[in-house]
Amino acid sequence: MTEPPPAMSLTKRLELNDVMLSDGATGTYLQYNGLEPGGCPEEFNLSHPDIVKGMAKEYFEAGSDIVLTNSFGGNNFMLQKYGYGDRVEELNRLAAEHAVINRPKGRFVLGSVGPTGEFVAPLGTVSAEAMLESFAEQIAGLVSGGVDGVNIETMTALEEAKLAVSAARNHSNLTVMTTMTFDKGPRGLFTMMGVTPERAAKELLDAGSHVVGSNCGNGIEVMIEVARQMRQATDAPVLIHSNAGIPIIRKGQIVYPETPEFMADRFLELADLGINVIGGCCGTTPEHIKAINDKFGRTQ
Repeated sequence: MTEPPPAMSLTKRLELNDVMLSDGATGTYLQYNGLEPGGCPEEFNLSHPDIVKGMAKEYFEAGSDIVLTNSFGGNNFMLQKYGYGDRVEELNRLAAEHAVINRPKGRFVLGSVGPTGEFVAPLGTVSAEAMLESFAEQIAGLVSGGVDGVNIETMTALEEAKLAVSAARNHSNLTVMTTMTFDKGPRGLFTMMGVTPERAAKELLDAGSHVVGSNCGNGIEVMIEVARQMRQATDAPVLIHSNAGIPIIRKGQIVYPETPEFMADRFLELADLGINVIGGCCGTTPEHIKAINDKFGRTQ
């Protein structure tokens, strides 16, 4: 990893073709800091701004080149379940501002855009137009808050992912990254909707995403397998955000078993595969990111 010049754009940084370090889990951090089970993470942008700002600050201080906003469920379909469907723009703008305020020179903030929880008709009841509008509304809020790019993540259906990519490309001139979640079964790696890593890489790039990859659902060892298939499928930039293992219940608490040291050693394999952006998802903490940063021998 190399330190970029302070004025370098995210697009230019990706063109260096070195390894960029992303952040860790948002939900895990917020749960450690008071988010109740079943609570609305995006509401913390209103009620607990110092915690959200502190999260970005801790990840940047741990060595992250990229930090994601607290906006994963910031679309109107998800927010209306909590009674915030009329505050989409505000919550996403605040999510961006809370991260941007702690962004050091030469580092970047990506707007996190997760699934709507709905299916596009005819499989579901939501029209493509309504889903596209939902993503556009969310992304407009993130852009107004000053993000450097958009990270569409944890997708399982290509139809939904492509609509999010379209919204991001049509409503911003920013770098767009898109990741899907794969499960490993007897026949190999597929999303819940039957999409392979190779197909995801090809179709998401064709849809206009600048970076493709995978996040969530797996610990680092399976994610290395996903990364290998993604890299074999494309020469474009690839992103991998790994869970800290598969959660287990220990003494009544949810525990992610992969330690910072365990993950850091294996993240070297991602770099060897030519993965451009590496970081954590569920269960990863600033301590994990610091361990990875140290393993690569970078100064913070």
